[in-house]
This record gives sequence, structure tokens and C-alpha cells, in this order.
Amino acid sequence: MPPAGGGAAARNGSSAQWKKTASARPSRTATTTTSAAAPSGRSASKGARAKKGYKGRPYQEPRRFWNYPRPNKGPIHRWLPSWRFVLGTFVAFLLLGVGLFVYAYQTIGVPEPDDVAMAEGSTVYFADGTTEMGTFAEVNREIIATEELPEYVGQAVVASEDRRFYSNAGVDPIGILRALWNNLQGNPTQGGSTLTQQYVERYYTGQTSSYADKFREAILAIKIDREQPKDEILGNYMNTIYFGRGAYGIERAAQEYFGHSAAELTLSESALIAGIIPSPSNWDPAVSPEQAERRWNRTLDYMVESGFITAAERNAQEFPATIEPTRSDTYAGPTGYLLEMVRAELLAAGLTADQIDGGGLDIVSTIDPELQAAAITASQNMPEDTPAGVRVALTSIDNETGGIVALYGGADYLTVQRNAATQDVAQGGSTFKVFGLIAALENGVTLEDRYASYSPMDVDGYEVRNFDRVNRGNIDLVEATENSVNTVYVQMNSEVGPEHLVDVAHRLGLPEETAIEAVPSNVLGPAAPHPADMAEAYSTIASGGVHRDRYIVASATNGDGQVLYMGGSEEERVVEADVIADATYAMQQVVESGTGETASEIGRPAAGKTGSSNDYRSAWFVGFVPQITTSVAMYQVGENGEEVSMVDGFGGVSPISGGSFPTDIWTEYMTTAVADLPVEDFPDRTEPEAPTWEPTEEPTTEEPTEEPTTPEPTEEPTTPEPTEEPTQEPTEEPTEEPTDEPTGTPTDEPTDPPTEEPTNGTGVPGWDDLFAPPGRNDP
Repeated sequence: MPPAGGGAAARNGSSAQWKKTASARPSRTATTTTSAAAPSGRSASKGARAKKGYKGRPYQEPRRFWNYPRPNKGPIHRWLPSWRFVLGTFVAFLLLGVGLFVYAYQTIGVPEPDDVAMAEGSTVYFADGTTEMGTFAEVNREIIATEELPEYVGQAVVASEDRRFYSNAGVDPIGILRALWNNLQGNPTQGGSTLTQQYVERYYTGQTSSYADKFREAILAIKIDREQPKDEILGNYMNTIYFGRGAYGIERAAQEYFGHSAAELTLSESALIAGIIPSPSNWDPAVSPEQAERRWNRTLDYMVESGFITAAERNAQEFPATIEPTRSDTYAGPTGYLLEMVRAELLAAGLTADQIDGGGLDIVSTIDPELQAAAITASQNMPEDTPAGVRVALTSIDNETGGIVALYGGADYLTVQRNAATQDVAQGGSTFKVFGLIAALENGVTLEDRYASYSPMDVDGYEVRNFDRVNRGNIDLVEATENSVNTVYVQMNSEVGPEHLVDVAHRLGLPEETAIEAVPSNVLGPAAPHPADMAEAYSTIASGGVHRDRYIVASATNGDGQVLYMGGSEEERVVEADVIADATYAMQQVVESGTGETASEIGRPAAGKTGSSNDYRSAWFVGFVPQITTSVAMYQVGENGEEVSMVDGFGGVSPISGGSFPTDIWTEYMTTAVADLPVEDFPDRTEPEAPTWEPTEEPTTEEPTEEPTTPEPTEEPTTPEPTEEPTQEPTEEPTEEPTDEPTGTPTDEPTDPPTEEPTNGTGVPGWDDLFAPPGRNDP
């Protein structure tokens, strides 16, 4: 207790004492500073804050120029640039970008409209690279003053291609972002180019794929937009771009699509032409009328949305009719089919019609000029009385590469614009037996396995007949292939499983859209492939089981020497070599002494298979040497496009079967094709084991008690008539098989004539369609 009366003095004394004591104690700050500085030997001044590292670590001086990673920071923050660094980098790049933009803007000149439209046609060469096959679009262009055009022509183009044309500055950031977002979502690819950029792109045809080119395009678009009125840009655009059908500019487009000047275009016609601008070759009404009409509707809707026309005007429009596309003389004759194939392959590879028609490309095909001439000569070497509707298709493929060395698709592309080799189909007949044979060999069957061969025969409830009705007893698969014995092949196919044949056919090269039913009769070829597809499939066999896609374009190069496309695909083994060797051995017997014996006249090892389809609607020979595979198909078309049976024949041959004209054409062509090639043998097959076969169990139908006499190999055919009447009513399940060639004669014709004329399920006479359901064998 302080003394009485001395409270104030006591308090003052106590305060003074506290201050003295406090001043005698070192401050917390001073202590901390001193302790922090102690390790470095430096003394800290009173109140100074020491520099610290991260969590007591020694302090590091920052780098003066590139302070990265940042010292004295945590494990995450040290890798994050400071705001000063970010700001400095942004400013630096901004200044660099501005400088680059200014430089580009000053140095890139605006081309004249005539310069922009300078496009060069492309040249197609044969495989030698020097012999010209033809050209694509020697530029068909005509300038028209935009003042002569109705106002709605330009409005339709703006509505379809760039609705913000009148408000953007040559580039459209909104359009670019919208296209980017659409593409990132995985939707159909969109471009963000404005109408002005598309116009500029014509100046760099085929050269706007890199970012540098796109940048140059954008700069030029901005510059043109500043220096030219919008209507002038629109007019130049319409006089410059490609509209399809070889037409550059709106005037030629109007002529090619509607047969009159662009000054006479109607609103509806204008909307159609504007709508197909992005892909004129694919959206041409003659190619895709549905897509053309969708684009037409879209353009009219956008014209209403943009205020160019009223809803009433839009509703009054009708989809316009267009004239048929015309082709230049370049497409005349058989060569036109080759040029159209070249064009189609380049388009499928991603090149645009604009590049093909105006890019000045050098296109080298795989077609050998000498072999192509031989293919044309052989295919057209037909008797004078050959009906007008008979068509021949020949496809020849280099087995090592898959390149097409010769192809005959018709006499004149301008007359018939449908390629017989790649677009038409024909029932394969007994050429499909090879697929069944390979399927059997893959599943444990051997060439030495034997089957009963009498005819007719019941197989799984179906009646099968041989072409010549000859019973050869129990025969092996070599003899069955050599003589094309239907009953043996249907038994074998049923035993192995017809679904295996389907798998083999597609693996070898027949596309999935070739409808092959998994039924025992598929081995007799009711399916209808393209003749070129059969050449590709047999080429896989000739290559030892290695498949290659066929192609016709070796390379396409632009004017700067840049290769834009090279044909060919990676090879793929689809069947084991030992299986192919056995199948090829059996197919060699067809040429040496069987139904295709005429082909042996080329004087070297060859293998193949003949084929004759329902009611002789088609006839085939597909064969190969180790280097080249060639398919020949023949069929007849009636006046109304219907299939016509060739049972009546022509040129003294009746009926027309695979061993007749198709084998003759193949032999004539291949004699030239192999003339300069070395003679090569096929791989040896595995030596077969000693036969231990037992006769197969006889089907339920009894063997005929009187065996038909086997015809002599040199005996000439005596009748063109088909075989006997089927045992079932036409309205029931058909029972007779599609048949094939006879034995013993190079012409593949019967020597033991039938005496009655059957009818198939449709009432049409036919000896070989009784196995399949009605109508299924129609191509």
C-alpha cells in the first residue's frame, strides 16, 4: 500500500521506474533483426526489417534480368510469373504484333480483279509422266459488270456467305469465334472467313493452308475493305469465285446451270447458285438434288432474315430447274472414264474442285498408255452382230502396288456417263467359287478332300444341278475347280459354313456394300459386285494374300512443286500364304485344261476362274499372272435399262458364257500386258499327304441310275439351250442352282444338251437360278 497522502508521488515514482526498466530491456524487433543478421555477420540498425527466405531458408537475391523461377517463394508461387513479368510480356508482344501488322499492311499490295481470277487448269498425265491424258477446266470465265445484275443476285450471295458483310471490316472476329466453338464441339467443320477473305483467297489458290498465308489473307482483306467500296468487293467476288461445272464467275455459272446470262437470273435461280458456293461440285443439283434444295431454302430464309426480301416473296419461290452439265471434248471416248476416276479420287482425298480445276496441278496417273490402248482394242474386238446393249468392263491392276494400269469403262463417256467397271454391277457367277475354296482351306479342308459330283443332288433340302449334268464320281477339289462342278462346291460350302465365304470375299477386297447372303448358294455367285472390285479381290490372291486398295492417281503436284496427294495404301495380309498357294494351284488347272483353257495361250503360268450367271445375264473371266491381275465382265442392257439374257448369243456363240468372249478378251489384252514382263512362277503349294479320304455321305437324293456320258474335251457345243425344267413350282422355294461353265471346251459351253427349258422364280427361262430365292440373284 502506498503511504497516505503520497498517492500521486508514488504513482509518478512507479511510472518512472517502469520506464527505466522497459528502456533497459531490448526491443522484440531489435532482437529479431540482430538474430536474423547474425549469420551473415551484418549488424542490423534499430527498426530495420530483415530480408527473409521461404520458411527460414537463406535469402536469395533475385536475378536482375530473368527472375524465373522466382526465389524466396513457395513451391507453387515460385513458378508463377509476377504481374510485372506478365504485363511486360504482354506489352512486348503487343508492340511486336502492331509492328508486324503495320509492316504487312504497308508491304502487301492489293491485286487487280483480273489478277485475282488468274487460275490455271490442271493437266493429267499417263504413268510415264509425259504423255498427256487430258486437262481439267481450262478456265471458263467471263466478266460481267455488276450494274447489269439484278440486285437480288448479290443479296443472295451475301445472305448465304456473309450476313455481316456490310458491317465487318474485312474480317469477322465473331464469325471466327463461332466457327472455332462449333468445331471444338465436334460439329461439322465451319470456316470463319468473310466474303472478302474468300475473294482474297482466290489470289492464293491452293496456298492458304498455313498460318502465315491465313495472316496474309486477313491483312489483305482488311486493306481491300478500307480501299474498295463494299459493292465493288462483292462484284469482284462474284466475277472471281468457282461455281462448279468448270465455271468461274457468276456469268459463266448462269450459263452452265440455266443456259442464259446472269443478267436474266431470277430470284430463285440466284438463291440456288449462291447456296452451293461452298461445295459446288458436291451440291450441284445434278449430283445431289436434295442437298441443293436444302441450301436453296437456307439462302432464301437468310434473305428474309437480312431484310432483302419479304416473307411473301420467299414463299412464292419454286425450286428452279437446271440444265444438264456439259462436258468438253476432253472427256470424249474411253479416256473420259479415266479422267472422271482421277477427279473422284482427288476429291475423296480432300482436294477441292477449285484446286483441281484452277490450281494448275500436274497429275500423274497409274495408267500405262500402251496397256490402255491394248485394253481398248481387246474390249472393242467384238463381232459385228453384237447387240448395242452389250457392255464390256475390263480392269487391270499391278499386283505389287494396287495401281490400275488399264481400265475400259465404255466406248464414250459423253454418250454413256456411267463407268461399266466401277459403277455397274453384274452377278459374279462361279467366280465366287474361289472365295468358297479359300474359306474351306482356312477351315481344315484340303484340295485332296473328295465329294460326290452327280447331278441333280439334294443338299440341305435344295436341289443342285451341274451345268453339264455329268457324274464324275467322287472327285477332289482340284478337279471340281477345274470343271466348275456346282454340286461339289455347294456341298463343301454347306459343310464349312457359307458365312466364311462372306468374310473371305470382303477381306480380299469386295466392299461391305456388296450384298452377299450367308446361304449355301452364295458360292455360285448370285451377288453382284463391280467388275473393278473383283479385279482388286483377285489381285489380293495373286499377291499371296496381301491386300492393297486399288488407285488411279500416282501423284498430284502444284506449281511450286509441293506434292498435294500420293496414291496407294498400306498393304495388309488378309489370308495366309499357304492357303493362297493351294487355291492358286487349283485355279491354274482352270487355265491349263479347264473352263478357261483359252487363257493358256499367253504362254506363261496363269490362274483364274470363269463365271456365268443366272440365265446368262453376265459372263466373266478373272485371272492373273504373278505381276498383273485382270478382270473382264460382259453383260447386256435392254432399251429400258433392264437386264437382258445373253442365252441367244451372237457372233456364232450361243449362249454367252465366261469361257467365251470374256476369256478371249482377257487373253488378247494379257498377251500384250505380259509381253515385256519376265516369266514368273507361282509359289509352290505344300506337298499334300497321301490321300486317306473316305467317300462323303451321300445326300438324300438318289444318284441317277443312268450316268451321263462325260463329254470329250474337244467336242464342240451342240446347243445354246438351258437345262431341264425345275422339280418345284415357280411359286415355291427355288431348287436349282446358278450354274457355271461346262468342261472340256474353251468356250465354256454345254456338250450334253438339255431337252427342256425351265423357268425361274420370275418366269424367265434360266438354267442356273433354281437354288436361290426368287429375285435374289438379280444384280
